[in-house]
Amino acid sequence: MSDETHETEDEAVPVAVDRGPTRCGYVALIGAPNAGKSTLVNQLVGAKVSIVSRKAQTTRAQMRGIALEGAAQIVFVDTPGIFSPKRRLDRAMVTNAWGGAADADVVALLIDVRRWPDEESEAILARLGELKQRKVLILNKIDLIDHTKLLELAQTLNAMHHFDETFMIAALKGHGVPKLREKLAAMMPLGPWLYPEDEISDAPLRHLAAEITREKLFERLHDELPYRSTVETEEWRTLKDGSARIEQTIYVERENQRMIVLGEKGRTIKSIGESARKDIAEAAACKVHLFLFVKVRENWADDPARYREMGLEFPKK
Repeated sequence: MSDETHETEDEAVPVAVDRGPTRCGYVALIGAPNAGKSTLVNQLVGAKVSIVSRKAQTTRAQMRGIALEGAAQIVFVDTPGIFSPKRRLDRAMVTNAWGGAADADVVALLIDVRRWPDEESEAILARLGELKQRKVLILNKIDLIDHTKLLELAQTLNAMHHFDETFMIAALKGHGVPKLREKLAAMMPLGPWLYPEDEISDAPLRHLAAEITREKLFERLHDELPYRSTVETEEWRTLKDGSARIEQTIYVERENQRMIVLGEKGRTIKSIGESARKDIAEAAACKVHLFLFVKVRENWADDPARYREMGLEFPKK
């Protein structure tokens, strides 16, 4: 419940708002890499809770964003992009994505309309029948395709699998997002809210801060740095003035990668830090002092401890 304030001549009197029966549930967003899942989650929530990058497979573990729509609380699960895994980290990410879908109340398949048909989306469609939950189809980036082709694509995909609803959106611009959130809210089961009203993510700030820095890392070095680089928040200390001192380490696998991240005279790492600090300060709602370090950790993608840090299950093979 929340309070609304009604002004009188003497004082402001809080009046409780009765929303009626509450609803709460999970919506898992699945799709091929770079379909726009993280962008959509951020739009649905109204704040950055998941990092966005044009680099494929940026989201590694499930990120949860929490949105309110009337009497409903919707927990959106942004899963890693589903693709054909070749390495251990890839397998862990794909397993994590399907696990998120299996645990949700509603599964939402996001398709980038410009890329269909693509192998990843076709493979996901072939497995959707294994999931018993209600499913919806979300066609993204509709502002970049001819209207006639869009309708034909919607018919084709619904013929391949039965969806309860089909939505057409442009996540980056927010087109169609309010209607999508409203419809998903109505599909949530009756029950109490799981999170406080003002909470927008269940991720600890330390983890979210690391993800923000990783986003800025990929933005700055998209073509120069392999995606198998990671960021860990080593220290988060609240200072007497209420600001936060944060130390983070960027781990790469080779010395030449470390030099790329640092840049000439440290200019690249400074630029990454300045950009990350602004977003972390917004998420933490306080002034932030961010200190970044770059270290080489060879074969970190074969270290079970790193998978636990990312919230992934370590594949044995």
